[in-house]
This record gives sequence, C-alpha cells and structure tokens, in this order.
Amino acid sequence: MSQVIWQKSSYSASTTGNECVEVAAAGGSALIRESDDPGTVITTPPGSLRALILALRAGALHAAGDVSFGVAGQGLR
Repeated sequence: MSQVIWQKSSYSASTTGNECVEVAAAGGSALIRESDDPGTVITTPPGSLRALILALRAGALHAAGDVSFGVAGQGLR
C-alpha cells in the first residue's frame, strides 16, 4: 500500500489556529480532510472536487446549504 501525501494550501501558516483543508490523491480518488481532524477523510471522484473548487473560485457557493454531498458512491456534486 502506498503512502498518502497530503497537501495543505500555501495560504495556511504552520502555527496553531491556522488549520485548513488538506487534499491528497489515492487509488484514483481525491481525499479531503481538515488538518485539525486528520482521522476524518472524505473520498470523492477527482472531477467532483474539481467542480467544487471551480464553483468556490467563481463565488457560486455562498452558504453551506449550497453544497450537496450526494449518496454513497457519488461523492460531491
């Protein structure tokens, strides 16, 4: 089994209180976790993560209620 290499945003400092979302790739899936809770990992298809990032960059998501998580196996939509 290969080691998962997590990446944190360059905007996040390495000091306490600057936790952020980390991403990794494994087995053809995108993995997402919060740096202050590394044991909880969301797995989603890379295309779904890409769509979420593009929507965030475009300002299309303004509230947590705008994000749909789908059913098992579908990942983020």
